[in-house]
Amino acid sequence: MFINWRLREITLKIVYYGPALSGKTTNLEYIHAKTNPAMRGELVSLKTREDRTICFNFLQVGLGQIRGLNPKFNLYTAPGQMYDLSGRKLVLQGADGIVFVADSQASRLQENLDSLTDLEQNLKELGDAPAAFPFVVQLNKRDLPDTLTVEHLRRELNCNGAPLFEAVATQGVGVFDTLKAIINLVIAKVQMPA
Repeated sequence: MFINWRLREITLKIVYYGPALSGKTTNLEYIHAKTNPAMRGELVSLKTREDRTICFNFLQVGLGQIRGLNPKFNLYTAPGQMYDLSGRKLVLQGADGIVFVADSQASRLQENLDSLTDLEQNLKELGDAPAAFPFVVQLNKRDLPDTLTVEHLRRELNCNGAPLFEAVATQGVGVFDTLKAIINLVIAKVQMPA
């Protein structure tokens, strides 16, 4: 969280985290395409030749007011590739909330679990308590064959009561529901008395 008192703005950071090709970038692309240009910034994306996100995607969305300040939500995606461990930790620094984007396909379960373990480890190394963090789980790719049931994924991912949303990010299904849920959790944490 960063407050610019002169401009009366509060900037909050939300990170979309998950395994490679789970749909993190697709979420941001859909949000960018469907959000009023007056309420959002440009989508900045760094990709490899294979169209894989190498560093992060960034999108700024503004709305409403928090304690008399205009909020700006910076949306980032952490790289999903296992070889970019330090890049993921770097993107997590200063995060106010996290959306974990899981791939619902049975063949991707272990990658989801590995990414979730990596997330928890990175948060601990950054000095954050994972259980106290605003956290939402999105079960993406629900339209594909070989998807696990919601109950099975909830149990395997051990969501600990985190809000969970089914999604098909390529079609926009569940994308804004997920975003609204994480924004509400982040705002609730910011508005709590210190």
